[in-house]
Amino acid sequence: MTLRLTVSRATWRSQIAEIAASTPGLVPVVKGNGYGLGQDLLMSIAVELTDTVAVGSIHEVASVPSGTDVMVLTPVGAPPDRDNVILTVGSHAHVDALVGWSGRVLVKLASSMRRYGATPDELAALLDHVDSAGLTLAGFSVHPPTETTEETRVDEILRWTERIGELTADRDATALVVTVSHLAPETFRALRSQHQHVEWRLRCGTALWHGDKRSLHLGADVLDVRTVRAGDCVGYRQVPVAHGGTVAMIGAGDINGVVPLLAGGGAPRSPFHFRRRRLDLLEIHMHTSMVLIPEDLEPPRFGDSVDVQRPLIGTFIDELVWR
Repeated sequence: MTLRLTVSRATWRSQIAEIAASTPGLVPVVKGNGYGLGQDLLMSIAVELTDTVAVGSIHEVASVPSGTDVMVLTPVGAPPDRDNVILTVGSHAHVDALVGWSGRVLVKLASSMRRYGATPDELAALLDHVDSAGLTLAGFSVHPPTETTEETRVDEILRWTERIGELTADRDATALVVTVSHLAPETFRALRSQHQHVEWRLRCGTALWHGDKRSLHLGADVLDVRTVRAGDCVGYRQVPVAHGGTVAMIGAGDINGVVPLLAGGGAPRSPFHFRRRRLDLLEIHMHTSMVLIPEDLEPPRFGDSVDVQRPLIGTFIDELVWR
């Protein structure tokens, strides 16, 4: 049996087209598991929308057609053998790893995430190092955190833009290309309109591919059910059940990336729901998860489907169904 993602084709494609049409400078992001839908599918759509796509790592570059530019969002340890690649550098060490290569780079700017990237005090020296290494500056990249407000993210981006302007006044116009992420399309459009001295580009992944969640449904098949009493032990680890009811075996497990949901530092929660009730998770196996259904809830039967609530970017489905 299977973990199945069902997609309403018309709704899904409509929201992608709407974002693409209304967002000049869009850079679709296609990385990892293709946001649950698969890299090949998303890449085929992305290259129709724009001249540039973004991938997570150098290992994903091969999926991009040679006629499309590809931004690699993480630093690399060695230069690629393709000329349509724009690499990310955020330190002297990142630049040194590209010795002998003369391609294009985006300079990563440190955000409040405190991940890789040059700080304001380091940026001038890093730009000089990019020049001395014979690399072509394609622009700058800012990646603010998600757990802040839109206003806070824009403020951080604009502080960096001011600093960039100070350091690049005598450079050509390509130095004023700034790619940003984690902004809603409407916020990005306002930023672009209000600060036209910068050529803005918006990296967009989740908002593009998962923008209208009504078009997506994740479900898993019931493989079997067993009646249990309070205190019975089940599974590899002989987990005691807290109350009587029904143990249902669900056709999704480790191999699908199914793990308990983390809830703000609290106890992990089950991702499985049936009849609008969250089901207690007993144990996860490679292809199967065991859940406990209370006595007051009519249990599912073999072949029924339960809802699965999981971030699709970390989920590997067995079957993609269009409707």
